[in-house]
Amino acid sequence: MTTHTRHAEQLSTTTLLRFATAGSVDDGKSTLVGRLLHDSKSVLTDQLEAVEHASRSRGQEAPDLALLTDGLRAEREQGITIDVAYRYFATPRRRFILADTPGHVQYTRNMVTGASTAELAVVLVDARNGVVEQTRRHAAVAALLRVPHVVLAVNKMDLVDYAEPVFAAIAEEFTAYAASLGVPEITAIPISALAGDNVVEPSAHMDWYGGPTVLEHLETVPVSHDLTACHARFPVQYVIRPQTAEHPDYRGYAGQIAAGAFRVGETVTVLPSGRTSTIAGIDALGESVDIAWAPQSVTIRLADDIDISRGDLIAPADDAPAVTQDVEATVCHVADQPLSVGQRVLLKHTTRTVKAIVKDIPSRLTLDELSQHPAPGQLVANDIGRVVVRTADPLALDAYADSRRTGSFLLIDPADGTTLTAGMAGASFAAAAEPGAAAADDAEWDF
Repeated sequence: MTTHTRHAEQLSTTTLLRFATAGSVDDGKSTLVGRLLHDSKSVLTDQLEAVEHASRSRGQEAPDLALLTDGLRAEREQGITIDVAYRYFATPRRRFILADTPGHVQYTRNMVTGASTAELAVVLVDARNGVVEQTRRHAAVAALLRVPHVVLAVNKMDLVDYAEPVFAAIAEEFTAYAASLGVPEITAIPISALAGDNVVEPSAHMDWYGGPTVLEHLETVPVSHDLTACHARFPVQYVIRPQTAEHPDYRGYAGQIAAGAFRVGETVTVLPSGRTSTIAGIDALGESVDIAWAPQSVTIRLADDIDISRGDLIAPADDAPAVTQDVEATVCHVADQPLSVGQRVLLKHTTRTVKAIVKDIPSRLTLDELSQHPAPGQLVANDIGRVVVRTADPLALDAYADSRRTGSFLLIDPADGTTLTAGMAGASFAAAAEPGAAAADDAEWDF
């Protein structure tokens, strides 16, 4: 067996963690990402040589690891829009997809994009500055998006003489704030991204700290990809009717299972019509199977002839979501043009797109102090607020707290197809986590 084959087999058995990084400008986020990639041996030789060459030309003796990601900043300065920079790397224990989000206040929408699919968020803080307004903003966005794990990386500990009291005070303040927003699990780690302390290798300067390094935590944090315990949901993407001599009566409904599991013989409801039937067969990869689960792409066949088309949702008859035309949600406005009361939009939810109108914008959230600004009339770029939307056709929408997949939606400009707003149905923040309740909350969340 070759080394390459062995490595490929090893990766196929490892789990995948999606995580996002966030931090204020100059907190050392690029250096942390660069150090993580470099020390985990995830940088190609030619990339490292290019960084070393660029560092020497600037008069720096050691390679500036921030340059591993700064090329993307240069692209932004040239006027190329990059919402989120994605990095892919792996260790023998786990594969990673890193969403590197910008730190400026005006890029709140970019963090929403990066954190929307993340199972963990790394929030960076400069040890000299402590918890600042932008830190609270990042914690609030992570809580709104129901990111189940948050890491507080207290960076630049070398500039405060690796003092434990400095770290302890910052960790205590941030943990109390994030817990009050309902974040179920918070881990604080003192690091120096520049010197490499506690990023991949344990620090020799902080013997008072007995916790994991950043990479250790990323490798061992529990990741729940077991969506079979969640509410079963199957958005229909395509109706298959071959009408050939071989398959004259075949009618199947193709799509990707969003959550849960479906079994042959199970009684299901088709929404929004409310008609019920039983699953006569499930086809996966050209073969019939008795059971299928998220995130498999399958074709489901039903025992009864029901009018079903793209955008309909198949769910268990005893666990179907409520159907509604009135959607109340927390949204992040991502477009440059504002969202106003009375505006006509398209609402895209899973595979279904319907006409809608913005009936009300009850409040806008001020993230730095978490106060509600009532009746703002409109939301502008990067605003987070509450909206009430009335749809032309009924939707089978879950609460975002129950399912990040079937509780989220987009508002789209019907004129040009521009994405206006990212929405999360239901309540804004989770209830403040009770002591010892983190594991229970974590287990119930659909990641």
